[in-house]
Amino acid sequence: MPKGSAVPIEALSTLRRRLAAMPARHPERGALMNATAELYAVSRATLYRLLRGDRRPKDAYRADRGRPRSMPAPEIERWCEIIAAMKVRTTNKKGRHLSTVRTLQLLVEHGVETPDGFQKLAPGRLTASTVNRHLRRLGFDHERMIRQPPAVLFQAEHANELWHFDISPSDLKHLATPPWIDADRAGAPTLMLFSIVDDRSGVAY
Repeated sequence: MPKGSAVPIEALSTLRRRLAAMPARHPERGALMNATAELYAVSRATLYRLLRGDRRPKDAYRADRGRPRSMPAPEIERWCEIIAAMKVRTTNKKGRHLSTVRTLQLLVEHGVETPDGFQKLAPGRLTASTVNRHLRRLGFDHERMIRQPPAVLFQAEHANELWHFDISPSDLKHLATPPWIDADRAGAPTLMLFSIVDDRSGVAY
């Protein structure tokens, strides 16, 4: 993730793609930004700055550095998504999966069915080195694709907002038969303990 940032680069990449798919004045854009900023405990201004990228002067590079020259960026991103999905789907219990070279061969020779229909890659359009570079840039490299999402601690903001209920069998096994037990029913009732805890204050009953 960027130095000093609490927002993972994978989350920024996903947020950037979701925003790009919406019109400029779509009402969901603000809700999406607010939800992401709240999740990672940053301000919207910080999130916008991270999405724009670092504005400090950088070393001189080609004007099209980081952008694919073999095909339009949206197209290569779609192929990267397909290739990353194929790698994940072919991963075995030992962590082995299709290589990028083999995946490209399958896409060229046979194609693959996707939710958007059958996709087949034209020969010579992509190389393994180009695909691997853009997989890393987009956060689709295999190590990050199979990484479990981080656990985020949730806590209610106010007391009496969220209560946790738990039911467990009581250790009290011998109890005088109460008058409300129906003798005609088979089996003795089980004594249960009910635990109720307020998420914010920790008050328990």
